[in-house]
Amino acid sequence: MKRPTIPDLADAAGVSVSTVNRILNRPDSVRQPTRERVMGAAEEIGFYGLGTIRHAVHAGRQKHKLGILLQQEGRRFYRNLGDAMVAEAERRRDESIELSLGYLDDLSPERVAERLIALGDNCEAVALVAAQHPLVADAIDAVMAKGVPVAGLIAPLSAQGNVSFVGIDNWRVGRTAAWAFSNIVREPGKIGILLGNFRYRNQEMNESGFRSYFREHNSKFTLLEPLATYESAAAARELVEKLLTEHPDLCGLFVSGGGIRGALAALRDTPKRDDFVAVGYELFEETRAALIDGTLTMVISHPMETFARETITTLIKAKKAGADAGAQHAALGFEIYTSENV
Repeated sequence: MKRPTIPDLADAAGVSVSTVNRILNRPDSVRQPTRERVMGAAEEIGFYGLGTIRHAVHAGRQKHKLGILLQQEGRRFYRNLGDAMVAEAERRRDESIELSLGYLDDLSPERVAERLIALGDNCEAVALVAAQHPLVADAIDAVMAKGVPVAGLIAPLSAQGNVSFVGIDNWRVGRTAAWAFSNIVREPGKIGILLGNFRYRNQEMNESGFRSYFREHNSKFTLLEPLATYESAAAARELVEKLLTEHPDLCGLFVSGGGIRGALAALRDTPKRDDFVAVGYELFEETRAALIDGTLTMVISHPMETFARETITTLIKAKKAGADAGAQHAALGFEIYTSENV
């Protein structure tokens, strides 16, 4: 077959021959969207100068060095989220993103602060999942003092500077969970509540919205004091077993934080009751299986691809605006799953 020529490429891309020549010889004289279009056409027809065109396209893309710090790689939700972040960074054709993605097993404030500062030394904008703590707030301020904006993911974070946020409306999450209990439980009774850590502001707002719904619409339920799992499956299992033993009349369980695998294990060890309702947080393999077998009644979840897209977009906006600008906020809708739509 005849090797595609410059006129063939120009025709395939819908540009002039002179435009293709300028991309090959003086790429800065051609707008980036046009370079992208010509590269796509060159890939499609197998143009011999594809390497030169790719170099011209990549040279014209804006470059961003972004850092994201997630928790515990062993937890499926965070691995899925990390994969979505990497895929989104690679999907951006109009920008060149160097993504530093890290996971943290040690969730102590000292370790979180240390890793955050290290990311701030090498990135132009940083996002992280963390509990609110003075050491973390100080680290945020130290990073922002270098001109590097910081965003909280899932849980809002506060410091002296303007901290951005990407996540869902957690107060509404709590009220939605409460709606499920109020409308599905046959006989109102006691509801147990698990949190990952009292310092996670998203979980605090979950609980606040949860309680506000019952105060407003159904005061017949008794909401037990929340118990902290500290993101441990073993602790969650022990706490749920204790709840079921001490409160045989328990009619439901709201798992608003980490450790849900342990909570599910404890529930599965208990004879199933048709009148028991359990609502969990985040859809991944374990919670999907629990919905299917009836251990969970409903799951409220972040929209993974949207979350990744808005995180990258927010970090780029924050970088361009500068650390001294107002905080960037991306409010996401949340997804609701039952056994019928997984």
